[in-house]
Amino acid sequence: MKASSRLDKIPPYLFAELERKISEKRAAGIDVISLGIGDPDTPTYAPIVAAAQRAVADPGTHQYPSNRGRQDFREAVAAFYKRRFGVTLDPATEVMPAIGAKECIFNLNLAFLDPGDVALAADPGYPVYTGGPLMAGGEPVLMPLEPELGFAPDLKKLSAETLRRARLLFFNYPNNPTGAIAPDGLFEEVVELAAANDILAVHDNAYSETTYDGYVAPSFLATPGAKEVGVEVFSWSKGYNMTGWRCAAIVGNAEAIAHYWKLKSNIDSGLFEAVQLAGVAALDPAVDADVKAMNVIYARRRDLVCDALAQAGVTVTKPQGTIYIWAPIPGGFSSSAAYCEHVLEQAAVVISPGGAYGRSGEGFFRISLTTPDDRLLEAVERLRAL
Repeated sequence: MKASSRLDKIPPYLFAELERKISEKRAAGIDVISLGIGDPDTPTYAPIVAAAQRAVADPGTHQYPSNRGRQDFREAVAAFYKRRFGVTLDPATEVMPAIGAKECIFNLNLAFLDPGDVALAADPGYPVYTGGPLMAGGEPVLMPLEPELGFAPDLKKLSAETLRRARLLFFNYPNNPTGAIAPDGLFEEVVELAAANDILAVHDNAYSETTYDGYVAPSFLATPGAKEVGVEVFSWSKGYNMTGWRCAAIVGNAEAIAHYWKLKSNIDSGLFEAVQLAGVAALDPAVDADVKAMNVIYARRRDLVCDALAQAGVTVTKPQGTIYIWAPIPGGFSSSAAYCEHVLEQAAVVISPGGAYGRSGEGFFRISLTTPDDRLLEAVERLRAL
C-alpha cells in the first residue's frame, strides 16, 4: 500500500524511534533507563484532576465543543497572561484553545504556507518546526542557535531572498533542547524582522513555568509590537504535568488566530470541554505553589546530573529553565547519534542525540530530568562509568 509522497520528505519522528528502541531492549530483559523523552514522571496536580473529574461527570461537557473554546477558558487564559506576564489579551479574539502545542504548531504551517514559502526554524529545535513546513508543502530554513550568542540565532545572517519568501518564524525560550533562556534584545530583534518582512513570528512558550534560580521567563507578547506581528503557543504540558491531556492555547495576533480558526473548523471539532475546565483550574493562582514545588524537584535533579557530568569531565552549563540538560559529547565519537548508540548499548541508558534536533545540534546530547531521583542517579552513574 503506497503512502503519500509527502511522508518521504520527513524522517521517522525522534521520540517514536526512541520508544521503539526502549521496547526492544526491555523485551530482551535489559534494565533500560530512559532520559530521552521529556514526559513528567509525577502526577498532574490534585486541584486540576479534581476539576477534571467534576467536569467529566457533567453531561454539559459531553457534546461537541466549539473550536473557539469556552468563554471561561479564554477568560482564564487572558487573566493568567495579565497576572503572570503583564500582557493584555482580548478573550474574544486573541485567545483560542489548541489540542496541544504540537497540533497548533503543525497546523499553523497549513494555515500560512503555500508551496515555495519558507518557515524559519530554530536549529536545533523541536522537530515539528521543520517537519510541519515540509508536510504543508513549504520549505524549512534553519536558523542556527549559536552558543556564543547564548543559543540564539543571528538574524542578520538571513539572506534577502530567504526573507522575501519567509512567512513563519518558529522560536522557543526557555529553549528545547538547549535549556537556554532568551538573551536580552532577541525578542525585540524578532519583532523588527517580522514587521519589516511580513512574517508571522510564532513563539513556542512550552517552558515558561519551569525555571530555576530566581529566573522568571517572560512572554514574547510582552515585547512592544509583538502582538502586531506574532502569536504565542502556551502549553500546559510541562509546567502542570499535563502532557497526556493535550491542552494548549494560541494567543496574540487576532488576524492570525482567525486564520487558524478557519483551518481548525475544517480539521477537528475542538478541545474537549472537560480538558478546557482542567486548564482553567491549572491557571488558578492557588496552583502556583504546586508549580514551584515541582520546580524545586527539577532543580535538584538538574544539580545532580550537572555535578555528576562535571565529575566525569563533561563541561555543562546549568540551565535556568526547561527540563533538559544539553551537553557536548565526549571525544572519540563520529557523531552525537554514535555516542548515544554507544551509551544505549553499553550502559542501557537512553539519551537524545543533538543532531536529531537539527544540524546545529550535532556534537551535543540531551538529558531529560523527568525520571525519579534514584533512577536518574543510577543512569548518571552508568554514564560516568563509561
